[in-house]
This record gives sequence, C-alpha cells and structure tokens, in this order.
Amino acid sequence: MKKPRRAVVVVCDSLAADLVRPDTAPALAALRAQSAHFASARSVFPSTTRTSSASMATGSPPSAHGLLGNTMVLHEDGQLVRLSVGKPGFLDRLRRATGRTLRCPTWAERLAPYGGSIVMSNVSPGAAYLQDPDGFGHVYHRSGSRGPGGIALEDGLSIEVGAVGDAAMTERFCREVLRDRAPALAVLWLSEPDHTAHHVALGSPEHLAMIAHADACVDQVRRTVDVLDPGGEEILLVACSDHGMETVGRQIDLDTLLVEAGWKSGLESSEVVVAPNGNAALLYFADSARADIPALAKWLQDQDFSGRVVWGAQLADLGLPTGGPLGIALALRHDAVANSHGVTGCSVSVRSPFSDSSPPGCGQHGGLGASEQHPFLYLRGGGLPPGERSQPASLVDIAPTVLHHLGIAADCMHGRVLR
Repeated sequence: MKKPRRAVVVVCDSLAADLVRPDTAPALAALRAQSAHFASARSVFPSTTRTSSASMATGSPPSAHGLLGNTMVLHEDGQLVRLSVGKPGFLDRLRRATGRTLRCPTWAERLAPYGGSIVMSNVSPGAAYLQDPDGFGHVYHRSGSRGPGGIALEDGLSIEVGAVGDAAMTERFCREVLRDRAPALAVLWLSEPDHTAHHVALGSPEHLAMIAHADACVDQVRRTVDVLDPGGEEILLVACSDHGMETVGRQIDLDTLLVEAGWKSGLESSEVVVAPNGNAALLYFADSARADIPALAKWLQDQDFSGRVVWGAQLADLGLPTGGPLGIALALRHDAVANSHGVTGCSVSVRSPFSDSSPPGCGQHGGLGASEQHPFLYLRGGGLPPGERSQPASLVDIAPTVLHHLGIAADCMHGRVLR
C-alpha cells in the first residue's frame, strides 16, 4: 500500500546562502547537491523572522497577510501604539484591534482536514505562533504549546533558546513527530545561528560554531527522512532559511532624530510612530499627520543613514500595504564592505525599545542588503530532480509548493509552485 505524501520543512534562522559551504555546513552543502537548489531565492521585506514566518505559512506577502515586521503599530483606543510582535500576547492584541490575526489562511488551516500539521519552533513566541495563529494544528514552543482549538498542551517544549534547546527539540522532532505521529506537514524552526549572531561578529568562531550546530540538526532530520522514505518519493524535504544577516556598522535612534528635526512633538507622541525592524523601519501616521508624508520622505532620503525610502503607491513594490496608517518604509543604507572575518555586507540599524541585541559589529537583518535578502532554499524528494535552478523564488513560494506536493489546493496564495 502506498504511503500518504508528507512534507518536512526545516528552517535555519538567519543563515545566509553564501555561508552554506563545505567547510562551514558540510551536511547542508551535501544536501544542496542532492536537491533542487533555488539559487535566486529571496526573503520578504522587512526581512525579519516574524514577517518571514507569516509569509511562509500563508504563501503571501505582508501586504496580503498583514503582519508587517518584528515590530508593528496598531490602533488601540484611538491611538497608534507600538508593539513587539514577538511577545506571547501580541496575537490577542492584533485580534482585538483588527478583528483577526493573519488576513490569509495558513498552511495549518488548509491542512487541518488532510493529515494536519505539527510545528516545533525555538525562535520568539510571536514568530512560532504565526505559523498557526488560530489553532488549526499543533505548535510547540517554550512559552507554551497549543493543539487544535488553541488548547494548551501538557507535553510542552521545555527547552531554552539556543543550541542546547535546538538539539533537544530536533531529537524530539525526529523521534516523535516524524517517526511516530507523521503529520502531513512537519515544521522545525531552529533558533541558531540567529540567536548567537545577534551578539557576535558574523564569521567569527562563535558564529561558525552555531552554523555547524544548525547543520547537524538538519542532517539529523535528513537521516530520519531517508529511513522513512528511502525512495524519496513520498516525503518532500524543504531545507531553508528565512533571511540572512548584515554586520551592523552603526545604530541610529530614529525617534530622537525625528523629534530633533521637528517631525514629532516628543518621543512618546503618536502623530508619527516608528516601528524599528533591525536594518529597516516602518513609519505609521495619524490621520492628522498624513499630509507630512511626502516632505518627511524627502527629508529621510537626504539623510546619510538612508538607503531606500518608499511611500504611497510604491509601497506595493516592497510587498507592503498602501492603505491604513503605514506611510513610509525605510531600508537603511548598506554596502558590500567585509567585516574582520571576511563576511561581506554592512548596514545601518535602527535602535529598538524592545531589544538590546545587535550592537555595532554584530549581525542584524530586516532591510534590503544583499546578504539579508539571500536565504538558502533546497527542495529534495517528491519527484523533483536535483540541480541548481536560476528561476526567481521567494519565501512565499514554499507553501504552495508544499501543498502541491500534498495534492491540496493552494488557491488565493500569492506564491507559485516551484517545479
């Protein structure tokens, strides 16, 4: 009897494609040679984990699903309020403010009647729960694990963020999820090398050790899949990252700069609210301040920290909504300068009130730099012949490709099936 088709997705958070080499990640380099390798794969904007998680789960850009960064601004009690998407309670506040969580169905929702989904994630709670924000499948996370209907699970994921937690999660994922429970979709999202790279130099011994750790976790999954599907026909294995990283050249306090230039009346004022997203920032405007958008965009473009400044109808070019309080998208200035370890890519970063990570000299992401916009993407099995593909590919293409392999309709998704 033929086994039902399955899909397994493993995400190495913040691992740029250029850092997957035989000397840094031998298992991933070997897997690349066995896979359909999408060399032109790109992230979304902002290139943050929470935005990436929503885009992967829905097969759609931020303009469609509505999750616009690691930091977002919501209308609450008539005011624009800045919030961290990473907090466990963010989705409840998003639902109260907008009447819903994501605006597009996730792969967990689509697969609920067809074998279901199980996600194990060691990144922020917000990024983990965005894989399945409305409780159609199972999501395991150290901040709390949930089953269908959002019911709390007693057999939670008691781990810590970082390499030790990743290793324990991977072992349980392979044993329990892949071998025993066998859902239609199984997702493993590692915290490394992202967790470490926000605090060390890219390419440093500490960073390379975490790439090697993530590489070993992927190899453990790959070996388990090989045992379960030796012919490589039933299980589609997707190994990828959500984005890469750039070295922080300097940080700016955009709120203070806007106050000093007269665009904000005070640091806590809400006529213009900055949502910092690493190497990018989104600026939200109260109705009374929207007339200032063109002039403020011009002022930003003239500043030495700015790369690309986008507003109005051009927001759609970045996959962002053109309606609502969002007024300006700012990608910080970046260049191809190499750091002391030979890793190219350097960017200005925006200071965040929600995080003290990524000081100058360490890794950060969120913008449009070449490294942060270049994740790796390998697809093995499911009848896909190996070899490098030059066709354009994006995070939003992963979900429709997975659903196509499983024989499930991917209607209304913005991504396309990678063949």
